[in-house]
Amino acid sequence: MPQAIVTMPQAVAIPPAGDVEYTYEIVPTGFREDKWVQMAEVRPTSRDHVHHAVIYIRPPDSNWLRPAPVNVPFTASQLADDKLREQAHATDNDMLLVYAPGSSPDHWPEGMAKFIPAYSDLVFQMHYTTNQRAARDQTSVGMVFANTPPSERIFTLQLANDHDPIPIPPNTDNYRVEVHGILPNDAKLLSFFPHMHLRGKRFEYNIVHDNGSLETLLRVNYDFYWQLTYRLAEPRLLKAGTKLQAVAWYDNSRRNPHNPNPDSPVYWGDQTYNEMMVGFFDVAVPAGIDKWHFFIRHQH
Repeated sequence: MPQAIVTMPQAVAIPPAGDVEYTYEIVPTGFREDKWVQMAEVRPTSRDHVHHAVIYIRPPDSNWLRPAPVNVPFTASQLADDKLREQAHATDNDMLLVYAPGSSPDHWPEGMAKFIPAYSDLVFQMHYTTNQRAARDQTSVGMVFANTPPSERIFTLQLANDHDPIPIPPNTDNYRVEVHGILPNDAKLLSFFPHMHLRGKRFEYNIVHDNGSLETLLRVNYDFYWQLTYRLAEPRLLKAGTKLQAVAWYDNSRRNPHNPNPDSPVYWGDQTYNEMMVGFFDVAVPAGIDKWHFFIRHQH
C-alpha cells in the first residue's frame, strides 16, 4: 500500500478528437520533511487516453514554471510570455517517474531511492491522445518511502534526439537514428526505458569503448503499446567519461501495422503521428550529490 498519494486536484477534460497539447498540473506535495521514495506508481484514470506522463520533482528553490498556476491544468500556450512557454518543455529538474502504456511500478533496490526535498511540488506533464470518445483524467502517483535514508540517490537521465527536424522518409522500413552522451561522473547503471512512437521498431543502448568497439547493454524490439522498463539483474558501475550511445530504428512502411500513413515523411514532434527518440536510464550516485553537481565534470 502506498504511504502517500498525490493526485492532480483538477481533472483534465479530453476532447473526442484533435491534437491535445501537453498538459501540466503543478501539485504541492505538502511534505514537511525530506522524503526518500523506494517505490512509485503512476495511475491515470483514463489510461486509453494517456500517451505518456512524466512526473517531475520541483524543489522549493527551483524557478521552473514559478509564475504558472498551481493545482489547475494548463498548457504552454496558455502561459504569459515566450520564455515561460519555452520553460514548459525544458527543465533540468529530476523526474520521479515516467509512465507509458505497459509501464509497471518502479521499485528501486534496497539502499537506493529517489529524493523529494521538503516542500517540493510534483509537476505532472501529461500527454493525451484522442480516440473519438471524450473523457476526463485525474492521474495520481503513489509512493512508498524508504525506512531509513539510503546510501545512494537515483537520477533518471536520458539520451534524446531533441528538436531534430530530419524526417523519416516514406516507405522506409529500417531508418536509423543515433545519439551519444558522456557520463560526467561515476554512477551505477540500474535500468533502461526506451520511448518512441508508432514507427518505433528497435532500440539499443551501447557503451562506446576508447578503441571504437561497442558493448551492447540492451537490444530490444519496440512496441508503442507495451513500453517496458528493463532492469539490470545487478547494478553496473560506469566510470566517469563513459561514452554512451543510443540507437533507434523506425519502420515507416506498410509492413508496420501501427503506421497511420506510410506514404508520408515523419517529422520529430510531440504527437503520436510524429516521432520521438528518448532513451531514459536510471543511475545511482552517492546520496549527498544533487543532479546539478553530478553534471559538473571533475578531473580524474
